[in-house]
Amino acid sequence: MGDTFSIKQVSKRTGLTEDAIRYYEKIGLLPPPQRKDNGHRVYHIEDAEIMELIICLKKTGMSLEDMKAYVHFPFKENIQSVPELKAMLQNYRQKITDQISDLQRILRFIDDKLNHDQSLLNPDRATNEES
Repeated sequence: MGDTFSIKQVSKRTGLTEDAIRYYEKIGLLPPPQRKDNGHRVYHIEDAEIMELIICLKKTGMSLEDMKAYVHFPFKENIQSVPELKAMLQNYRQKITDQISDLQRILRFIDDKLNHDQSLLNPDRATNEES
């Protein structure tokens, strides 16, 4: 089955804290890990890949509850062969594209203020509103 990792090793590898890993297991976001005879958790490459997927989805702002829907799909299947998964990913991709557009608009606004104005408000508008 390949390399195995302790919770400490998989935590270091993925950047998730050990507490986060345990919590994600508890809420069903991660599958229950295999255990050694002494009860210590054992993780495999596939587990680390799922954790990296969770990190990626979390960075997009997806809630843990929404992520649970992804856990029910077969991870090793080609996305094209699971239409529901493909549709979910396409929808989420659109949300991220919209977020990027919004962030680019905000960045342009801030850059414009930094490069041209001394205030956050348009000086002409601020003067007109005071009159």
